[in-house]
Amino acid sequence: MQITFSPPYIDEDIINEVKDTLSSGWLTTGSKVAALEKEVARYCNVEKALGVNSATSALMLVMHWFGITKGDEVIIPAYTYCATALAVMHTGATPVMADVSEDFNINPKKIKQAITKKTKAIIGVDFGGWPCDYDAFYSIVNEADVKNKFHPTNEEQRTLGRILVLADAAHSLGAVYKNKVVGSVADITVFSFHAVKNATTAEGGVICFNMPAPFVNEQIYKTLKLWSMNGQTKDAFTKSKNGGWKYDIVYPGFKINMPDVLAAIGVAQMKKYNKVIQAERIRIFKYYNICFKKCDWAITPNFKKDNCLSACHLYPLRIKSINEEQRDKIIDYIAEKNIAVNVHFIPLPMLTIFKNAGYSISDYPQSYKQYANEISLPIYPQLTNEQCRQVVEVVIKAVNFVIHHER
Repeated sequence: MQITFSPPYIDEDIINEVKDTLSSGWLTTGSKVAALEKEVARYCNVEKALGVNSATSALMLVMHWFGITKGDEVIIPAYTYCATALAVMHTGATPVMADVSEDFNINPKKIKQAITKKTKAIIGVDFGGWPCDYDAFYSIVNEADVKNKFHPTNEEQRTLGRILVLADAAHSLGAVYKNKVVGSVADITVFSFHAVKNATTAEGGVICFNMPAPFVNEQIYKTLKLWSMNGQTKDAFTKSKNGGWKYDIVYPGFKINMPDVLAAIGVAQMKKYNKVIQAERIRIFKYYNICFKKCDWAITPNFKKDNCLSACHLYPLRIKSINEEQRDKIIDYIAEKNIAVNVHFIPLPMLTIFKNAGYSISDYPQSYKQYANEISLPIYPQLTNEQCRQVVEVVIKAVNFVIHHER
C-alpha cells in the first residue's frame, strides 16, 4: 500500500462549501473571505485577520506597510523555506540569517548578535508547528541598547519605536506559546493556507494583527486590505451592487487578494479544525513519539513543553550520529517500501541563489547539523494507526539497514 506524504483533508462538508460558492455566482473576494477572516481571528483571539493569496505575499505586504525597503535588514533563520528570505528580498531589503537551536527555531542569542542600525524586523519561523521563543525576541528588541540602534524612517516605525516582531507561522496554526495561541503573540503573524498546510485554501495566507497601542489593529487591517486590492476604494463585490460602480485608486497597491472559491475550503476546515483536523494530527504525532522514544538513535520533536504546544504540522525525526549521505540512503530505503517521506528544509545558504549572494553554510553549523539527519514523516488526518505502524516499522528497518547493515 502506498502511503503518501501530505494530501489535503477534503470531506463532504468542504466540497459542499465550495459548491455553495460556485452556485452563488460570485467567485472572487466576497463573503467567504470575510467568513474565513472572522474564523481565523476568533480562533487566534485577535481583533482582525486579513486573507490574501499566499503567506509570501502576506509577509511582503506587512513589511511594505512597516516601511521596510532598500538598505534595511531583516533577521531570519538560516533554516527555513526560501519564501521567508524571498519576501524580504522583494521589499528591497537584505535578509540577515541567524543560526537555529536544537528545536529548529532561530536562536535568540544569534539574533542579538545580528542586530545592526539597519535592522527593521525579526521574522521568527515556527518550524514544523513548534513556536519560537517570542518572549526572548521581545526581551531583545526592548533592550535599551537595541532600541538606541533603531532608526525609524516612517510613521509606523516611529510609533512602534523598536524592531518589529513578525511571525512566519506558516506551520503553526493551532500552536500555543506560553498559554497564548499563536496569532496573538507576535506583533503581526502570517499563516499559510497552502495545500499541504494543516488548514488549506489550496493557495492562500492570512495575516493576524496584534500591534500594541497606540496602533489600531482594525485600521491596519483596512489599510492592508485596500493595498491588497490595487489600492482600490471598493472591492469588486461592492462595485457589483446596483449603483456601486464608482471607485477611486488611492494607493499604488498590489493584486494579492484571496478569492471566495478558495476561501470556502478554509471556512469549512476551520469549523472542524480543533475537533477533527488538529486532533488527528496530534494522535499521529503522539503515536510516533511513543514509538521512536524507544529507539536510542531517535531524536523526537517537541510536542508539549513549558506551556507551549506544537501545531503538529511536521514530524521532523532526527537520527543521531548519521551524515547527510546516510540520511539520503535511509530515505531511499523507505521510498522502496512505498512510503513517502521528505526533508524540511535544505538550509538557505545551501541553495544557489543564496550561495551566489555570499552566504555560506559553514557560518550556520547548527542548521546544517539539523538538516543532515532530519527526515519528515507523513502526518495528516487520513493516516490510520495501521499506516502509522507501517511507517514506524519501515523507518526502523531503514535505519538499522543503513547504520548496522541489518535486513
